[in-house]
Amino acid sequence: MKSVIVKNDQQLKDAFFVRTEVFIKEQHVSPEEEMDHLEQESSHLVIYDGKESVGAGRVRLVDGYGKLERICVLKSHRSSGIGNLIMEALETEAKKQGASRFMLNAQTQAVPFYEKHGYKVASEEFLDADIPHVKMIKE
Repeated sequence: MKSVIVKNDQQLKDAFFVRTEVFIKEQHVSPEEEMDHLEQESSHLVIYDGKESVGAGRVRLVDGYGKLERICVLKSHRSSGIGNLIMEALETEAKKQGASRFMLNAQTQAVPFYEKHGYKVASEEFLDADIPHVKMIKE
């Protein structure tokens, strides 16, 4: 497995492929909600298994936090450590941009995963794309 901070159009297409498979096809998020106006100001990440893109995420600075977003892994590659790779790479990229603390909006079913990475729930449950989420912070 190799994590790559997106530097070209093909890598961005590869990241968007994973997001489309997971969020749009699997979780039925509308394409308009998934691909939003924040794409341009975000740093994108793609995970490759050989030549196949299997994971993705993005990060951007928000109020001094590195905000991790759109973290996803293809169903065929879950439970293989790719999520951990994504978290490490996005936090590293956010640190390069000046962040010393992090936040994300987690689907409630994924809260235990993020807690293992040091994140703590910091909000009541809310809906995002009709999916229950909570805000989580790592100081």
